Amino acid sequence: YQALLVEHQVFQSMSRKGNCYDNAPIENFFSVMKQEMYYGKIYRSYKELETAITDYIQYYNEERIKEKLNWLSPVAYRKAQAA
Repeated sequence: YQALLVEHQVFQSMSRKGNCYDNAPIENFFSVMKQEMYYGKIYRSYKELETAITDYIQYYNEERIKEKLNWLSPVAYRKAQAA
């Protein structure tokens, strides 16, 4: 298994011992993504699903505003913080 990961340049990550919150941000992202772009839709091919996921990630990062980011998208928030 480890060799296969290395062969495909996949980096295995593990939570710190006793800390169940390490994965919370990505779990939240996938939950929101499934609610907003997956449930109730039928994708007729793997390519169609792959395109929908790619488009959603771009939308999520560049257009979707979040209250906790002062009503900015993640990209706009990072740019504002860097300025």
